[in-house]
Amino acid sequence: MAYRYCPHCRAELAVRVIEGRDRTHCPACGTVFYENSKPCAGALVSDAEGRLLLARRAIQPFFGLWDIPGGYLEDGEHPAEGAVREIREETGLEVRLTGFGGIYMDTYGESGVSTLNVFYEAEVVGGALSALDDVSELAWFAPTELPLDAFSFENGKQAIKDWLARRGHAPR
Repeated sequence: MAYRYCPHCRAELAVRVIEGRDRTHCPACGTVFYENSKPCAGALVSDAEGRLLLARRAIQPFFGLWDIPGGYLEDGEHPAEGAVREIREETGLEVRLTGFGGIYMDTYGESGVSTLNVFYEAEVVGGALSALDDVSELAWFAPTELPLDAFSFENGKQAIKDWLARRGHAPR
């Protein structure tokens, strides 16, 4: 956390071992500042032909690499709602969640920010496919054509491998 002074009482912060970890805390008011993973949600959107929709990133980190559509949750937003919102914002599609895809930990590029990524499985129910927001391109990939060698985040790559395994495809 980037705080130097307590936002509650304005005292200078310190670091000490609390619950077995170095934690930033306020010696004056006792507030402990816990470093928590940032919650994210996305969806493995597939079509009737069994293809998976992927998005090419238009921003750093991993500019130009493929990713599962998704992103950070808004404060208080349920992961399922966030996944549907992110798909709409990035692809123009309306989706219906059809299943649970898994939970994966990762780090957001070189920032060191820990992310907790919740993935769902989904199908398209409306909208028009269009690369929006932080996406430069969208494409449907057959299971044998998925560009895992040009993929952005490890959590997404693992989510796809697990998705493939649930469908009886050999791991790649």
